Amino acid sequence: MIRKLRIWIEEMRLPFLTASIVAVVLGASVAAKNGEFDVFYFILTLIGVCLLHAGTNVANDYFDYKGGTDNVNREFITPFSGGSRMIQQGLMSPKEVLAEAVILLTFGTLIGLYLAYVKGLIVLYIGLFGLISGFFYTAPPFKFASKGIGEFLVGLNFGVLVVMGSYYVQTGSLAIEPLLASLPVSILITAVLWINEFPDYKADKETGKLTLVVRLGRKKAMEFYRVLMYLPYLIIPIFILLGYLPLFFMMAFLTLPKARAAVEIAKRFYEDPPKLAPANGLTITIHLQTGILLSLAYVLAFANELFGGVIPNYLPNYLPNYLPNYLPGYISTTFSLLA
Repeated sequence: MIRKLRIWIEEMRLPFLTASIVAVVLGASVAAKNGEFDVFYFILTLIGVCLLHAGTNVANDYFDYKGGTDNVNREFITPFSGGSRMIQQGLMSPKEVLAEAVILLTFGTLIGLYLAYVKGLIVLYIGLFGLISGFFYTAPPFKFASKGIGEFLVGLNFGVLVVMGSYYVQTGSLAIEPLLASLPVSILITAVLWINEFPDYKADKETGKLTLVVRLGRKKAMEFYRVLMYLPYLIIPIFILLGYLPLFFMMAFLTLPKARAAVEIAKRFYEDPPKLAPANGLTITIHLQTGILLSLAYVLAFANELFGGVIPNYLPNYLPNYLPNYLPGYISTTFSLLA
């Protein structure tokens, strides 16, 4: 019984749940900085989102098996790509995997319905979108991953929607600040999925799972990976100068050296999955650490207010006066420095 439980837990791919945890914590941090935070609803949101995420992971394993993708994958590198391999190793039957997915998604949905009942229909809409797009990521009839929109949906779900949903549960409202705060997390989780599709390239192509990496080819996909990795560090200063995000968001630049290292590895080894593995790991680490730093930024902003605002949390909105003249130069200079 204990062995079976361990196998079921391993099937969930728990390390990837950091994507959900980061987003829920960030949304709640924005709310807490504004003086609204309920521990019970925070924990409930965290559990519900993680259950839905885990259920989606398990369901995708099942439908990747049914579609043949994981069965023919010979370049997988655990734990970054290729699924959990529980079915392929004979540790779980396909029916057991499907049953686990249904159980996890059911409990996650029940929590979502309760939150929608006590907090508002926005929770229902966000949860329903996440549930449908997550389950049908590889499941027929939609198979969103094969349509070339899976990467967009993952970025949207595990960034914008979870952050906004977490914020809404705490405050009962939506706002521009959590939306903008979620964008770096959205972009970086997209980068995580993007780089993890490289080892699956041949298997995905062979079985008709036409992800964007397959559609673009590894070389062009590597160039877009570089854009994804650097884009958060481009937009964060802009939103700070616009007065929408706190100055403490500049702490995100602490992860920039790792982003550059990951890009350099990807540029050299994008066709060699074993040697690409450090870039896979770094991308996950960058997403996690950046998300933690952005949440910490709101903790520091809140503490700063408690001590009377030693430094301004937000800059006055001066940027629109200079934006038309200086933004193109800023973008081109930034990318040239990071190239």
